[in-house]
Amino acid sequence: MTGPAVSVIIPAYNGAALLPATLRSLADQTLTDWEAVVVDDCSPDDGAALVAAWPDPRVRLVRMAANGGPVRARNRGVAEARGRHVAGLDQDDLCRPERLARQVALLDLHPEVALLGTQVEFLAGDTIRPSGYAAATTPGLIDWLLRIENPLAWSSIMVRGEVARALAPFTRPERLYAEDFDLYHRVRAFGAVARLDEPLLLYRQHDGGVSRRFVDTMRASAVRVLADRHAPLLGEGAERAATLLVTHHMGGEPVPDRATLAELGALFGTLQAAYLADVTPDRDTRRLVRWETARRWARLGQAGLRAGTLTLGDVLAVRPAHLGLGYAGADTLAMAGLVGGGRRAGRGAGRKADRLAACRRRRQATMLPRHSAEKHGDD
Repeated sequence: MTGPAVSVIIPAYNGAALLPATLRSLADQTLTDWEAVVVDDCSPDDGAALVAAWPDPRVRLVRMAANGGPVRARNRGVAEARGRHVAGLDQDDLCRPERLARQVALLDLHPEVALLGTQVEFLAGDTIRPSGYAAATTPGLIDWLLRIENPLAWSSIMVRGEVARALAPFTRPERLYAEDFDLYHRVRAFGAVARLDEPLLLYRQHDGGVSRRFVDTMRASAVRVLADRHAPLLGEGAERAATLLVTHHMGGEPVPDRATLAELGALFGTLQAAYLADVTPDRDTRRLVRWETARRWARLGQAGLRAGTLTLGDVLAVRPAHLGLGYAGADTLAMAGLVGGGRRAGRGAGRKADRLAACRRRRQATMLPRHSAEKHGDD
C-alpha cells in the first residue's frame, strides 16, 4: 500500500485546548491525500485521548515512551511518517485551505527544491496581522537570508520525504530551539530551500512560549548554527560574527554604540560580497538581496536610535555605502533619533524605575507555567 502525499508532523504537549482547531484546519485542506502524525510527548493533559478519539482516520496518534522534548518528538514523528513529503506543523498553528496543495504542486514541478516554506501571518487572539518576513523572495534570497537569520517559520515548511529520511537525526537535539534553523542549513546539501510568498499559515502568538522563555538557549543554538556556517570564510572571527548577528539582528537587542553598528555593517558587507561572488545570482535575486540587507541594517540603526544608544550622527557616519538606508529614509531615522534623545534625557531620572520594571518582568517570567501549549511544546 502506498503512503499519502504528505505526512504532517505535530509534536504535542499540553495542547488539548488548541489541537482541535489545528486538526480542523487540516480537514479543510483542498488536498485530501494526507496523514497527520500527532506525537504525544507524555503530556499530562487529555490531548492524547482527544487525538485517539478524533473521528478522521487520517489523524494518527503516536505516543512517546518517555518525555523527550520537542526535538525528539518531532524526530519520532518523521520516523513514523509514510508520506511522499513531510510537513511541519505546531500544535497551535492553523493551515490555510490551499497550503498542502500549493506546496505539493511546487515540489512536483521543481525537483531541485528540497524544502519549501510559505509566507505566514501572525495570529494573536482573534487578530491577524502580517509577519515581518520578506514580502517577496526567490530561492537565492532565502539562501542569502539563511546566512544572517532564520527566514522561515517551522510550521510552514514541507520537505521531500527522501531528504527527511536521509538526515540522521532529522532535527538535532543539541540545537534546541534553533533546530529548525539548523535543519534548513543541513537540507541545503540535498537541494534548494525556497518559499511560497502567499501566506498559507496562521502562526499563533501568545505569552509563555519557548521563543520568549528560553531565549538564552535559542540564542546559543543559533550562534552555533551561524558560527559553523561562516567558519570557512571568517575563521576565528565566526563566533564573534554569529554572536553579533544573533544578539542584535535576530534577537533585536539594540547595539550599544557606534562601533558595534559599524562592525555589523562591515559584517553584512563581507557576507553579502562572499554570497554574490559564490552564487552569482540572477538580477532579480541580486536586487532583492541588496534591498533586504539594507532594510536589516536600517532596522539596527532605528533600534539604537529609539533605545538612545545611538545618535542620528552615529548612524549616518557609519552607514555602509553598499547598504544605504533600506526602507528608512533620513526623516524616519531622525524621528527615531528624537525618541532616543528623549530617552537619553530621561535616563538618569528613570534608572530606578527601569530597574524596578526589569525586576517585575523577571518575576512574571518565573511565574509562567513551566509547560504551556506553545510553539515547541515541552522542554
